[in-house]
Amino acid sequence: MTSENFSALLPLMVLAATPIVIMISIAIQRNHAISGVLALLGLLLAFISLAYPLLVPPAARHIPPLLSMDTYSVFYIGLMIAASFVLTALSHGYLENYEGRKEEFYILIILGTLGSSVLVASTHFISFFLGLEILSVSLYTMIGYVRENEQCVEAGIKYLVLAAASSAFLLFGMALVYAELGSMAFPEIARRLGAPGLNTMLILTGFSLIIVGIGFKLGVVPFHMWTPDVYQGAPAPVSGFIASVSKGGMVGLLFRLFLEYHITQYSSIVLVFSIIAIASMFIGNFLALLQDNVKRIMAYSSIAHFGYILVAFLAAGNMGIEAGAFYLTAYFVTIIGTFGTITILSGKEREAEEIEDYRGLYWRHPWIASIFTIFMFSLAGIPLTAGFIGKFYLVAAGVNSSLWYLVIILVINSALGLYYYLKIIVYMYLEHTNEAESAEKAAPLPPSVSVVSGFVLVLVIFFLIWFGVYPQNLMVIIKSAIAGFGYAPMITAGLIP
Repeated sequence: MTSENFSALLPLMVLAATPIVIMISIAIQRNHAISGVLALLGLLLAFISLAYPLLVPPAARHIPPLLSMDTYSVFYIGLMIAASFVLTALSHGYLENYEGRKEEFYILIILGTLGSSVLVASTHFISFFLGLEILSVSLYTMIGYVRENEQCVEAGIKYLVLAAASSAFLLFGMALVYAELGSMAFPEIARRLGAPGLNTMLILTGFSLIIVGIGFKLGVVPFHMWTPDVYQGAPAPVSGFIASVSKGGMVGLLFRLFLEYHITQYSSIVLVFSIIAIASMFIGNFLALLQDNVKRIMAYSSIAHFGYILVAFLAAGNMGIEAGAFYLTAYFVTIIGTFGTITILSGKEREAEEIEDYRGLYWRHPWIASIFTIFMFSLAGIPLTAGFIGKFYLVAAGVNSSLWYLVIILVINSALGLYYYLKIIVYMYLEHTNEAESAEKAAPLPPSVSVVSGFVLVLVIFFLIWFGVYPQNLMVIIKSAIAGFGYAPMITAGLIP
């Protein structure tokens, strides 16, 4: 490895070193505040070090055959590090209410971020699987971290069993592709797919099994059954991590893995993704309509949102990739703010997850209710929010690729989603008829919201509105990142024959 390769890998190295530093700190003396600060400093250093891959020549950004730290990877890794930074800051106040050992949580959240970062930088089945397992193992533990809570432990075990089953499908699919093409490197697979005399059925079966593994991680239909139980059972910051960083890493990998294979030439694969997208949009929204638990509503709505992102995936081309990246960024900002609000509303005894907990919230805590309202508007796609612009780009990408049926279904489902988001908003602005009822149904808000948590939520709101009013700034960054997408730069550099 050259010094330039080392510089390109510096963000991943910082993410890998931070848990070691925290472990040493814990071994010397357990201190919740110190562990939290070390975690935040590690994430900040990793974010700053993202400049290094951009300073080296394009050829040095590719570390064959496993990783590529091109501008596409740098954008997604930066997005996930920023999300993890916010969630780590919010977790500190949440863990203060936890009587068990708190420090190890920060090790897990950074390891999860590392796993997602490896996923989006992967150019080989081995790095793909290693990144996935680093992410998954940290998630098992984070989900069941509050061991005194039976619901947390149950959710962790469910995720462990189902994730293990999905990994088996994924590995078998990789094996079938390797058996036919003789390579596990993404660029080489893309090159060999055009060779004559291939067993198309074997290749399609292999990729179908890989789609099963990816579909489970994204929580799309029909691989969504774990989503509501895990979202509800996991601690609120962990639910936010699953909804954003965990799924974001897989979206980045999905675009890199399949779009360079020109999947549109395989009508059966396109049909599979279309069915998954349509089913995810309808089933996710309809099941969300039936819920009275806010975390389960967010779980089912996430199924629909990743169905929307599949519209950009099927649109393909630069416009589809750009629309998917913008929508994912907008979703990150919104869903992290949503679970951040749930986090600060959660008390020592229980989390603020039932919709009745939000009845009359505006009259008790007006600024929290106002912030939560903006997040709901963004999820619903109301103008002046990032969510609206994100859906606009999805529709534009679908229209540009003549995917009219998917565009129409997306618009219909966006209208369906309005109902359950507005339902939460209405509950927040209802007045109670008497003080006894208000006290009984009040959200279990801690005695005081920490300055850090309040500042973080305000910062998230700022970006949500900024991206909604001035989206061109983010689009410039995304366009620059997409310029390095794919294997063409690697071919130019002579890394692929």
